[in-house]
Amino acid sequence: MPAGICQQISYIAPAAPARRQPATGKEPFLRPEVGFTPNWFRTAMGIDFGQKWHTDPAYRRETVLAMRAELRRRFPGSKIGGIDRPDKPLDLLTGVYGGNVVVMIYGVPIKYAEDNWPNCEHKYLSDDEADNLQPPDLDENPVFGDIMRQVDWIEQSEGQIHGFLNWQGILNNAQRLRGEKIFFDIIDAPDRCRHLFECIHSTMSEAIKRLHERQRKSGVDINFMTVSNCLVNMISPQQYRDLFLPFDVRFQKEFGNIAIHNCAWNADPYIEDYSRIENLGYVDMGMDSDLARARQMIPNARRALMYTPMDLANKTWGQVREDIERIARDYGPCDIVAADIEADTPDERVQALIDLCEEISNRKENQ
Repeated sequence: MPAGICQQISYIAPAAPARRQPATGKEPFLRPEVGFTPNWFRTAMGIDFGQKWHTDPAYRRETVLAMRAELRRRFPGSKIGGIDRPDKPLDLLTGVYGGNVVVMIYGVPIKYAEDNWPNCEHKYLSDDEADNLQPPDLDENPVFGDIMRQVDWIEQSEGQIHGFLNWQGILNNAQRLRGEKIFFDIIDAPDRCRHLFECIHSTMSEAIKRLHERQRKSGVDINFMTVSNCLVNMISPQQYRDLFLPFDVRFQKEFGNIAIHNCAWNADPYIEDYSRIENLGYVDMGMDSDLARARQMIPNARRALMYTPMDLANKTWGQVREDIERIARDYGPCDIVAADIEADTPDERVQALIDLCEEISNRKENQ
Protein backbone atom coordinates (compact mmCIF):
# COMPACT_ATOMS: atom_id res chain seq x y z
CA MET A 1 0.00 0.00 0.00
CA PRO A 2 1.42 3.45 -0.86
CA ALA A 3 2.79 5.45 2.06
CA GLY A 4 0.29 7.80 3.64
CA ILE A 5 -2.86 5.76 3.01
CA CYS A 6 -4.60 4.47 6.11
CA GLN A 7 -7.54 2.18 5.54
CA GLN A 8 -10.87 2.42 7.31
CA ILE A 9 -13.46 -0.27 7.89
CA SER A 10 -17.19 -0.11 8.42
CA TYR A 11 -18.35 0.32 12.00
CA ILE A 12 -21.89 0.06 13.38
CA ALA A 13 -22.28 0.86 17.07
CA PRO A 14 -25.41 -0.51 18.77
CA ALA A 15 -28.51 1.32 17.47
CA ALA A 16 -26.37 3.80 15.50
CA PRO A 17 -26.16 4.43 11.77
CA ALA A 18 -23.10 2.95 10.07
CA ARG A 19 -19.85 4.89 10.38
CA ARG A 20 -16.19 4.04 9.75
CA GLN A 21 -13.26 3.35 12.05
CA PRO A 22 -9.53 2.79 11.48
CA ALA A 23 -8.56 -0.60 10.10
CA THR A 24 -6.05 -2.71 12.01
CA GLY A 25 -4.50 -4.32 8.95
CA LYS A 26 -5.50 -7.75 10.25
CA GLU A 27 -9.03 -7.85 8.87
CA PRO A 28 -10.28 -11.13 7.41
CA PHE A 29 -10.78 -11.47 3.67
CA LEU A 30 -14.54 -11.07 4.10
CA ARG A 31 -15.32 -9.07 7.20
CA PRO A 32 -18.99 -8.89 8.19
CA GLU A 33 -20.20 -5.70 9.88
CA VAL A 34 -23.72 -6.20 11.19
CA GLY A 35 -26.06 -3.56 12.57
CA PHE A 36 -29.64 -3.30 13.71
CA THR A 37 -32.20 -0.50 13.63
CA PRO A 38 -33.35 1.20 16.84
CA ASN A 39 -36.66 -0.58 16.31
CA TRP A 40 -34.84 -3.94 16.56
CA PHE A 41 -33.60 -3.01 20.03
CA ARG A 42 -36.91 -1.44 21.06
CA THR A 43 -38.77 -4.58 20.03
CA ALA A 44 -36.34 -6.78 21.92
CA MET A 45 -35.73 -4.62 24.97
CA GLY A 46 -38.18 -1.71 25.08
CA ILE A 47 -35.49 0.99 24.86
CA ASP A 48 -36.76 4.51 24.13
CA PHE A 49 -34.61 6.19 21.48
CA GLY A 50 -36.33 9.56 21.78
CA GLN A 51 -34.81 12.89 22.74
CA LYS A 52 -33.33 11.69 26.04
CA TRP A 53 -31.21 9.08 24.25
CA HIS A 54 -29.53 11.82 22.20
CA THR A 55 -29.17 14.47 24.89
CA ASP A 56 -28.44 12.50 28.09
CA PRO A 57 -25.16 10.54 27.86
CA ALA A 58 -25.77 8.89 31.22
CA TYR A 59 -29.04 7.40 29.98
CA ARG A 60 -27.38 6.49 26.70
CA ARG A 61 -24.63 4.69 28.60
CA GLU A 62 -27.18 2.53 30.40
CA THR A 63 -28.81 1.55 27.13
CA VAL A 64 -25.51 0.86 25.38
CA LEU A 65 -24.49 -1.53 28.14
CA ALA A 66 -27.89 -3.23 27.92
CA MET A 67 -27.71 -3.51 24.12
CA ARG A 68 -24.21 -4.97 24.25
CA ALA A 69 -25.41 -7.58 26.77
CA GLU A 70 -28.35 -8.48 24.51
CA LEU A 71 -26.09 -8.85 21.49
CA ARG A 72 -23.71 -11.08 23.45
CA ARG A 73 -26.62 -13.22 24.56
CA ARG A 74 -28.07 -13.65 21.08
CA PHE A 75 -24.82 -13.78 19.09
CA PRO A 76 -22.19 -15.27 21.43
CA GLY A 77 -18.63 -15.00 20.20
CA SER A 78 -19.45 -12.43 17.51
CA LYS A 79 -17.99 -8.95 17.07
CA ILE A 80 -21.31 -7.21 16.36
CA GLY A 81 -21.26 -3.65 17.61
CA GLY A 82 -17.79 -4.12 19.11
CA ILE A 83 -19.08 -6.51 21.78
CA ASP A 84 -15.80 -8.43 21.63
CA ARG A 85 -14.13 -5.45 23.31
CA PRO A 86 -14.36 -4.50 27.00
CA ASP A 87 -17.28 -2.44 28.29
CA LYS A 88 -15.02 0.45 29.19
CA PRO A 89 -14.15 2.82 27.67
CA LEU A 90 -17.50 2.80 25.86
CA ASP A 91 -18.27 4.60 22.63
CA LEU A 92 -21.04 6.94 23.76
CA LEU A 93 -20.75 9.38 20.86
CA THR A 94 -21.62 7.39 17.73
CA GLY A 95 -25.27 7.75 16.80
CA VAL A 96 -25.96 11.05 18.58
CA TYR A 97 -28.50 13.05 16.52
CA GLY A 98 -28.34 10.52 13.68
CA GLY A 99 -27.37 12.16 10.41
CA ASN A 100 -28.67 15.60 11.37
CA VAL A 101 -25.76 17.22 13.20
CA VAL A 102 -24.85 19.79 10.55
CA VAL A 103 -28.39 20.88 9.69
CA MET A 104 -29.23 21.14 13.40
CA ILE A 105 -26.27 23.51 13.76
CA TYR A 106 -27.96 25.58 11.03
CA GLY A 107 -31.18 25.68 13.03
CA VAL A 108 -33.29 23.02 11.33
CA PRO A 109 -35.73 21.52 13.89
CA ILE A 110 -35.52 17.81 14.59
CA LYS A 111 -38.14 15.16 15.21
CA TYR A 112 -37.35 12.34 17.60
CA ALA A 113 -38.84 8.85 17.63
CA GLU A 114 -38.88 6.18 20.30
CA ASP A 115 -38.12 3.45 17.76
CA ASN A 116 -36.05 5.17 15.07
CA TRP A 117 -33.25 7.60 14.39
CA PRO A 118 -34.26 11.26 14.54
CA ASN A 119 -35.14 13.12 11.37
CA CYS A 120 -35.01 16.80 10.47
CA GLU A 121 -38.17 18.72 9.68
CA HIS A 122 -38.83 19.80 6.12
CA LYS A 123 -38.26 23.49 6.71
CA TYR A 124 -36.10 24.58 3.82
CA LEU A 125 -34.13 27.71 3.01
CA SER A 126 -35.75 30.17 0.61
CA ASP A 127 -33.77 31.55 -2.32
CA ASP A 128 -32.85 34.68 -0.36
CA GLU A 129 -31.96 32.70 2.76
CA ALA A 130 -29.70 30.40 0.76
CA ASP A 131 -28.05 33.34 -1.02
CA ASN A 132 -27.33 35.14 2.26
CA LEU A 133 -26.47 32.14 4.42
CA GLN A 134 -23.48 32.43 6.73
CA PRO A 135 -21.77 29.68 8.72
CA PRO A 136 -22.93 29.75 12.36
CA ASP A 137 -20.51 30.78 15.11
CA LEU A 138 -19.77 27.47 16.78
CA ASP A 139 -18.75 29.20 19.99
CA GLU A 140 -22.30 30.54 20.32
CA ASN A 141 -24.19 27.66 18.70
CA PRO A 142 -26.42 25.77 21.17
CA VAL A 143 -26.34 22.48 19.23
CA PHE A 144 -22.57 22.36 18.97
CA GLY A 145 -22.31 23.53 22.57
CA ASP A 146 -24.53 20.62 23.66
CA ILE A 147 -22.35 18.15 21.75
CA MET A 148 -19.22 19.43 23.45
CA ARG A 149 -20.99 19.29 26.83
CA GLN A 150 -21.74 15.64 26.18
CA VAL A 151 -18.17 15.07 25.08
CA ASP A 152 -16.93 16.44 28.41
CA TRP A 153 -19.26 14.06 30.27
CA ILE A 154 -18.08 11.12 28.17
CA GLU A 155 -14.45 11.82 29.01
CA GLN A 156 -15.25 12.05 32.72
CA SER A 157 -17.19 8.77 32.56
CA GLU A 158 -15.00 6.71 30.23
CA GLY A 159 -11.57 8.32 30.42
CA GLN A 160 -11.43 8.65 26.62
CA ILE A 161 -13.77 10.04 23.97
CA HIS A 162 -14.35 7.29 21.42
CA GLY A 163 -16.78 7.45 18.54
CA PHE A 164 -17.80 9.24 15.37
CA LEU A 165 -20.59 11.69 14.66
CA ASN A 166 -22.41 11.39 11.34
CA TRP A 167 -21.47 14.61 9.53
CA GLN A 168 -22.97 13.46 6.20
CA GLY A 169 -21.57 15.15 3.06
CA ILE A 170 -21.98 18.37 1.11
CA LEU A 171 -24.90 17.23 -1.07
CA ASN A 172 -26.68 15.35 1.73
CA ASN A 173 -26.60 18.42 3.97
CA ALA A 174 -27.52 20.76 1.14
CA GLN A 175 -30.61 18.69 0.40
CA ARG A 176 -31.63 18.76 4.06
CA LEU A 177 -31.24 22.56 4.09
CA ARG A 178 -32.73 23.36 0.68
CA GLY A 179 -35.00 20.43 -0.13
CA GLU A 180 -35.56 19.22 -3.68
CA LYS A 181 -34.82 22.73 -4.97
CA ILE A 182 -31.13 21.94 -4.60
CA PHE A 183 -31.35 19.78 -7.72
CA PHE A 184 -32.84 22.69 -9.67
CA ASP A 185 -30.21 25.03 -8.23
CA ILE A 186 -27.44 22.79 -9.50
CA ILE A 187 -28.66 23.51 -13.03
CA ASP A 188 -30.22 26.97 -12.75
CA ALA A 189 -28.35 28.70 -9.92
CA PRO A 190 -24.79 27.37 -9.69
CA ASP A 191 -23.56 30.46 -7.81
CA ARG A 192 -26.18 29.90 -5.12
CA CYS A 193 -25.04 26.29 -4.91
CA ARG A 194 -21.40 27.17 -4.55
CA HIS A 195 -22.18 29.64 -1.76
CA LEU A 196 -24.34 27.10 0.08
CA PHE A 197 -21.74 24.38 -0.38
CA GLU A 198 -18.96 26.63 0.90
CA CYS A 199 -20.96 27.41 4.04
CA ILE A 200 -21.61 23.71 4.65
CA HIS A 201 -17.96 22.83 4.08
CA SER A 202 -16.84 25.56 6.47
CA THR A 203 -19.14 24.31 9.23
CA MET A 204 -18.28 20.65 8.71
CA SER A 205 -14.56 21.31 8.61
CA GLU A 206 -14.44 23.54 11.68
CA ALA A 207 -16.73 21.34 13.76
CA ILE A 208 -14.91 18.11 12.91
CA LYS A 209 -11.53 19.67 13.65
CA ARG A 210 -12.74 20.88 17.02
CA LEU A 211 -14.17 17.49 17.92
CA HIS A 212 -11.06 15.65 16.74
CA GLU A 213 -8.85 17.96 18.78
CA ARG A 214 -10.99 17.36 21.86
CA GLN A 215 -10.79 13.60 21.29
CA ARG A 216 -7.04 13.82 20.74
CA LYS A 217 -6.59 15.46 24.13
CA SER A 218 -8.36 12.45 25.66
CA GLY A 219 -5.98 10.03 23.94
CA VAL A 220 -8.07 9.18 20.83
CA ASP A 221 -6.35 10.26 17.61
CA ILE A 222 -8.57 10.22 14.50
CA ASN A 223 -6.78 10.87 11.21
CA PHE A 224 -9.64 10.63 8.70
CA MET A 225 -13.15 11.80 8.02
CA THR A 226 -16.12 10.20 6.31
CA VAL A 227 -18.08 11.77 3.48
CA SER A 228 -21.55 10.35 2.94
CA ASN A 229 -22.50 10.63 -0.74
CA CYS A 230 -25.89 8.98 -0.30
CA LEU A 231 -27.53 11.20 -2.94
CA VAL A 232 -24.78 11.02 -5.54
CA ASN A 233 -26.97 8.96 -7.88
CA MET A 234 -29.32 11.94 -8.06
CA ILE A 235 -26.73 13.93 -10.01
CA SER A 236 -24.69 13.26 -13.13
CA PRO A 237 -21.04 12.24 -13.03
CA GLN A 238 -20.15 15.63 -14.52
CA GLN A 239 -22.08 17.46 -11.82
CA TYR A 240 -20.30 15.45 -9.14
CA ARG A 241 -16.97 16.17 -10.82
CA ASP A 242 -17.61 19.91 -11.10
CA LEU A 243 -19.39 20.68 -7.84
CA PHE A 244 -18.66 18.00 -5.24
CA LEU A 245 -15.38 16.26 -6.04
CA PRO A 246 -13.43 19.44 -5.21
CA PHE A 247 -14.91 19.39 -1.70
CA ASP A 248 -14.12 15.70 -1.23
CA VAL A 249 -10.53 16.46 -2.26
CA ARG A 250 -10.41 19.37 0.20
CA PHE A 251 -11.69 17.16 3.01
CA GLN A 252 -8.98 14.62 2.23
CA LYS A 253 -6.27 17.24 2.33
CA GLU A 254 -7.60 18.69 5.59
CA PHE A 255 -7.99 15.42 7.45
CA GLY A 256 -5.26 13.25 5.92
CA ASN A 257 -7.45 10.34 4.85
CA ILE A 258 -11.02 10.10 3.61
CA ALA A 259 -13.70 7.42 3.60
CA ILE A 260 -16.52 7.67 1.04
CA HIS A 261 -19.94 6.13 1.65
CA ASN A 262 -22.37 5.60 -1.24
CA CYS A 263 -25.15 3.56 0.38
CA ALA A 264 -26.18 0.48 -1.62
CA TRP A 265 -26.31 2.33 -4.95
CA ASN A 266 -24.49 1.77 -8.21
CA ALA A 267 -21.19 3.62 -7.88
CA ASP A 268 -19.98 2.95 -11.44
CA PRO A 269 -20.35 6.52 -12.75
CA TYR A 270 -18.22 7.93 -9.93
CA ILE A 271 -15.51 5.31 -9.43
CA GLU A 272 -13.05 6.93 -11.83
CA ASP A 273 -13.29 10.22 -9.95
CA TYR A 274 -13.01 8.52 -6.58
CA SER A 275 -9.89 6.72 -7.79
CA ARG A 276 -8.18 10.10 -8.26
CA ILE A 277 -8.61 11.14 -4.63
CA GLU A 278 -5.38 10.70 -2.70
CA ASN A 279 -5.45 8.74 0.54
CA LEU A 280 -8.87 7.23 -0.08
CA GLY A 281 -8.99 4.69 2.72
CA TYR A 282 -12.52 3.32 2.31
CA VAL A 283 -15.29 3.16 -0.27
CA ASP A 284 -18.57 1.28 -0.33
CA MET A 285 -21.26 0.57 -2.90
CA GLY A 286 -24.12 -1.73 -3.83
CA MET A 287 -24.44 -5.04 -5.67
CA ASP A 288 -25.34 -3.39 -8.98
CA SER A 289 -21.88 -1.82 -9.23
CA ASP A 290 -19.17 -3.31 -11.41
CA LEU A 291 -17.31 -4.79 -8.46
CA ALA A 292 -14.34 -6.11 -10.41
CA ARG A 293 -13.77 -2.70 -11.99
CA ALA A 294 -14.01 -1.01 -8.61
CA ARG A 295 -11.39 -3.34 -7.17
CA GLN A 296 -9.11 -2.68 -10.12
CA MET A 297 -9.47 1.11 -9.98
CA ILE A 298 -9.40 1.48 -6.18
CA PRO A 299 -6.97 -1.22 -5.06
CA ASN A 300 -5.60 0.53 -1.97
CA ALA A 301 -8.81 1.40 -0.14
CA ARG A 302 -10.69 -1.01 2.07
CA ARG A 303 -13.77 -1.72 0.01
CA ALA A 304 -17.18 -2.53 1.44
CA LEU A 305 -20.37 -3.93 -0.04
CA MET A 306 -23.63 -2.60 1.39
CA TYR A 307 -25.75 -5.76 1.48
CA THR A 308 -29.32 -4.60 1.92
CA PRO A 309 -31.45 -5.79 4.85
CA MET A 310 -34.17 -6.68 2.33
CA ASP A 311 -31.85 -9.06 0.49
CA LEU A 312 -30.68 -10.65 3.72
CA ALA A 313 -34.25 -11.13 4.95
CA ASN A 314 -36.10 -12.02 1.73
CA LYS A 315 -33.74 -13.92 -0.55
CA THR A 316 -33.38 -17.65 -0.25
CA TRP A 317 -30.24 -18.75 1.54
CA GLY A 318 -28.95 -20.15 -1.73
CA GLN A 319 -29.30 -16.71 -3.32
CA VAL A 320 -27.58 -15.03 -0.38
CA ARG A 321 -24.69 -17.50 -0.59
CA GLU A 322 -24.40 -16.92 -4.34
CA ASP A 323 -24.27 -13.15 -3.76
CA ILE A 324 -21.58 -13.38 -1.08
CA GLU A 325 -19.48 -15.78 -3.14
CA ARG A 326 -19.64 -13.37 -6.09
CA ILE A 327 -18.67 -10.44 -3.90
CA ALA A 328 -15.69 -12.39 -2.59
CA ARG A 329 -14.62 -13.37 -6.10
CA ASP A 330 -14.97 -9.97 -7.77
CA TYR A 331 -14.47 -7.49 -4.96
CA GLY A 332 -12.61 -9.02 -2.03
CA PRO A 333 -10.92 -8.48 0.28
CA CYS A 334 -13.75 -6.34 1.59
CA ASP A 335 -16.34 -5.73 4.28
CA ILE A 336 -19.86 -7.09 3.97
CA VAL A 337 -22.02 -4.42 5.60
CA ALA A 338 -25.39 -5.77 6.71
CA ALA A 339 -26.84 -2.62 8.27
CA ASP A 340 -30.35 -1.58 9.31
CA ILE A 341 -31.51 -5.12 10.06
CA GLU A 342 -35.09 -5.09 11.28
CA ALA A 343 -36.81 -6.99 14.09
CA ASP A 344 -38.46 -9.52 11.77
CA THR A 345 -35.15 -10.89 10.44
CA PRO A 346 -34.36 -14.18 12.25
CA ASP A 347 -31.19 -14.28 14.31
CA GLU A 348 -30.33 -17.53 12.54
CA ARG A 349 -30.11 -15.69 9.21
CA VAL A 350 -27.78 -13.09 10.70
CA GLN A 351 -25.56 -15.75 12.26
CA ALA A 352 -25.50 -17.69 9.00
CA LEU A 353 -24.14 -14.61 7.20
CA ILE A 354 -21.40 -14.22 9.80
CA ASP A 355 -20.52 -17.90 9.51
CA LEU A 356 -20.46 -17.74 5.70
CA CYS A 357 -18.02 -14.83 5.73
CA GLU A 358 -15.78 -16.77 8.11
CA GLU A 359 -15.99 -19.85 5.90
CA ILE A 360 -14.95 -17.94 2.79
CA SER A 361 -12.18 -16.09 4.65
CA ASN A 362 -10.75 -19.36 5.95
CA ARG A 363 -10.88 -20.82 2.47
CA LYS A 364 -8.94 -17.88 1.08
CA GLU A 365 -6.32 -18.09 3.80
CA ASN A 366 -5.75 -21.78 3.09
CA GLN A 367 -5.43 -21.44 -0.68
